[in-house]
Amino acid sequence: MTLASKPTSIPDLTSQILAMAKTGVYRQSLFEALRPLATQRQIRAAIAQAKQFGLYTVPALRDQELGTYYQVEGTDFEAFQQAAKTLTALSPTGDLAEQMITPHRAMRAMLTTVAGCSLGLGLLGGWCFWDGQAQAGRLLWLGALVAGGLWGVQRAIAKRVM
Repeated sequence: MTLASKPTSIPDLTSQILAMAKTGVYRQSLFEALRPLATQRQIRAAIAQAKQFGLYTVPALRDQELGTYYQVEGTDFEAFQQAAKTLTALSPTGDLAEQMITPHRAMRAMLTTVAGCSLGLGLLGGWCFWDGQAQAGRLLWLGALVAGGLWGVQRAIAKRVM
C-alpha cells in the first residue's frame, strides 16, 4: 500500500507506521506523512497499536521539534506482515488488530493467573506452617512448586510465540 492510497482502517495505518519505522522515523514525520490520510486521533491510535507489534522508541534520538524517534526490528515487522496476511485470509471481514491482540492478552492472563496461584499457595503454605499444620503447609508448598514449574514452562512457550 502506498501513501497515496487512503487507508480504510487503523490496521492499515499501523502497517504503514511499521513500514516507515523499519528505517526509523520521528513522530512528527509520521503525522505529516499520514495527515492527508487520517486524523490525528487515528494516527495516535495506530501508533499505540504499532507499539504492541514491536514499535519502540529510541530515547537518545529524541528531537525537540520532531519528537520521539520510533524504530521497529525487521523481524517484528515481517512477523506483523505475515500475521496480517494470514488473519486477513482467514477472516477478511473481522478486525485484524483485535484478532492479533486477543491471543497475546489471553497468554498474559494465563501467565498472571498461574503466577498468582503459585504465590498464593506459597503464602498459604507458610501460614499453615506458622499455625502448626506442617503437613498441610508442605502440601501447599508442593502445590506452589508445581504451579511455579507450570508457570515457567508456559512462560517459555509464550516467549517463543510472542
